[in-house]
Amino acid sequence: MRVLFRSRAKHDYLSDALTLLTGWTREGEQIRRTLVIDDTQHAALTERVKVVADALHLRPEISRRDDRTQIRVGHGDGAPLSEGEVLLAARIEDAYRTVTGS
Repeated sequence: MRVLFRSRAKHDYLSDALTLLTGWTREGEQIRRTLVIDDTQHAALTERVKVVADALHLRPEISRRDDRTQIRVGHGDGAPLSEGEVLLAARIEDAYRTVTGS
């Protein structure tokens, strides 16, 4: 990850960080990730995400359809993405690797 310099905008810094999060896509001021995992993995992931989200005072949207878990991070109300939301996405990736063993 690049270091934040005074001449760079915060938005550019967050965009750089997002490029390191493989599988996440940006939709306006939200980021989204779809994971193909089973019900047991979904439950374990959801619990891990809840712990991190509570610590960061954030509320990601996690939904389940068929064999897919969809996660959205961000407000969606026009507020820009924050460092905490990008950090949450990175922690979700860590939790995903833990529950899937990959």
